[in-house]
Amino acid sequence: MRTVPFPEQGVTVAKGYWVSVYRVIKDSERLAAYDELARVAVQAGGGRLLSRDGRVTAYEQGVAERTIVIEFDSFEQAVATRESAAYQEALAALGDAVERDFRIVEGLG
Repeated sequence: MRTVPFPEQGVTVAKGYWVSVYRVIKDSERLAAYDELARVAVQAGGGRLLSRDGRVTAYEQGVAERTIVIEFDSFEQAVATRESAAYQEALAALGDAVERDFRIVEGLG
């Protein structure tokens, strides 16, 4: 776990992470359009792609499908990026092209 120090304030802020697991991909063309728009929105929000389309081993009720992990400098930054107009445009392009589990989690601070 990495934290972002703010020495002038004497505090650190826990990172924020987007974790998205795609259960079903119904329309790969719409997913590709979403990917491009989402990439721009994530970069504008300061997010860094950590994992995408790599190897997945699923356990218990997990699915071994496309899994995306994106890191932000703070939980608040991750939420703000998800709520941004740019990301909302990406979601509109995606529509119902996928079924996924998307969540934002806070790293340990």
